Amino acid sequence: MNRQIAIIGSSGGNLYNLGGKEPRKLLDEILVQMESAGLSCGALQFIAAGVSMDAAKETTPAALYSWSSSQGAPVIIAEGTLQQVNQAAERLDREIAEQIELGEIDGVIVMSADPEGSNRHAVEACAKYKLPVTGTGGTSMAMIQAKGVHVIAASGTTGTTNRTRAVTFVTSLSKHWRIPYRPVIGTAQASSSSSGSGSSASPWRRINIRGMMMASLPGFIGMALVLAVSKIPGLSALSEVFDLMIKALPVILAAIAAKQVSELDEVSIVAGIVAGILSVEGGIIGGIIGGIGAGIIVHYLFRKCVEWRFPATTVNIVAGGISGLIAGLIVYFLIAPIALSAGEGIRTLIETLVSWSPVMAGLIAGLLIWPAIIGGVYHAAILPIVLLEMETTSNSFLGAVDMVGLVMVSAGITLANMIAPRDKGEAAVAAPGFAMNMGFGTFVEAAYPFMFSNKLVFAGAIASAGLGGMLVGLFGVRGTAYVPSFVGPITSNNTFGFLISMLASLLCSFLITFFVNKMYVYRSAKGTIGM
Repeated sequence: MNRQIAIIGSSGGNLYNLGGKEPRKLLDEILVQMESAGLSCGALQFIAAGVSMDAAKETTPAALYSWSSSQGAPVIIAEGTLQQVNQAAERLDREIAEQIELGEIDGVIVMSADPEGSNRHAVEACAKYKLPVTGTGGTSMAMIQAKGVHVIAASGTTGTTNRTRAVTFVTSLSKHWRIPYRPVIGTAQASSSSSGSGSSASPWRRINIRGMMMASLPGFIGMALVLAVSKIPGLSALSEVFDLMIKALPVILAAIAAKQVSELDEVSIVAGIVAGILSVEGGIIGGIIGGIGAGIIVHYLFRKCVEWRFPATTVNIVAGGISGLIAGLIVYFLIAPIALSAGEGIRTLIETLVSWSPVMAGLIAGLLIWPAIIGGVYHAAILPIVLLEMETTSNSFLGAVDMVGLVMVSAGITLANMIAPRDKGEAAVAAPGFAMNMGFGTFVEAAYPFMFSNKLVFAGAIASAGLGGMLVGLFGVRGTAYVPSFVGPITSNNTFGFLISMLASLLCSFLITFFVNKMYVYRSAKGTIGM
């Protein structure tokens, strides 16, 4: 049996001002959870105001959402001042009440409704026909209960999120009717099977160390920039900011890890931050472990709290706060010393290998870095090592090799194709890549079309990266990529050495590509087969 649900209520804040995006997020979340339980939307009356409903006035901008059966989605049917929207809402309220009287509505979801105004008729109909009602909004729900409405679950809105409310609503209705329901968490889509059971991927399958490291990279780059600026005379006080940012890195990683694993948005972020603060002593490895633990615990604890019919506010507090505490305390007392030692061990191993023969180490790293990124090894293995190196000094040996061996080589190849392209179209393709590599220190993939189309250019790229890596070892450079090329030397431990290494690899790749292209054009003009 496909039960029809009416959704009524209102919300304020910046909802209307954001062009309707926030109300749709809330409504869409409810609809996704309803679909997972085999429920359908039979009616909708939702007022979105431009400010908090407590501070709203008759002149406050607002919009009224209704349900479009033809589109199968919420639509705005009235816009204007709150007074104008309320008038339209009262007409819609009568229509919903009539649907209830005709038996077309089986249950009602309420969000901060107005039982004495724009929702009066629908609430009275619910009381008359004993429809199950679930909702949020402490004051409004108390008034609704006082009118004799059959309220099966009610809570306040403090500390709740879109997903928390949606899951709580649908759980209450599914338990009331004893129908199967599995909350849809994250990006999983509701199942359309006849059983009505939703699907949600296991949090264990969402653990992705590479993704966590990539997402946290801006924090590491910010730390490197602070260190570079602190070296400027008169700005040495920023060294204390640098020390503070080092301690914040595990928190950043924990928050990202928790959100990625649980996909519960704000709840998981809070859990990750709590776990990260307690995981600081374990370094970034401790932060990742704490964040993953918090994400897994919050995923299961959230479900249990909903099953136990905790109020929506309590669900968030327990799931977010307790999960973070449990994971964080485990790391703090048991894992932090081991995680810190592991991180230090990896850094020590790298430094030891480099110290045996810096030039050889740089040469090997440079020769291997292009095959590594093409083969998918870079982001899976090299980038995490770079971030581990940066954890204590804000720069890295492999980070410097990245800049000279990938970014500068890509810049050299694209520059050569701008100046001496094999055909006119290639110049237009190369220009954006050169600009991004020089201006932002990223998008080395811009060189791929030219490398893969010519074996000599490909070999030249590897040779140029080897040369740059060798110079990095020779000068003992520690640096980073993912920053503008002119900023790279400033953030390094050896500005002159890094600058020479960057120029050498750029010039080498440029000259090789330049002459290869010239030779190709010459042979084409002679009518011979190009390389």
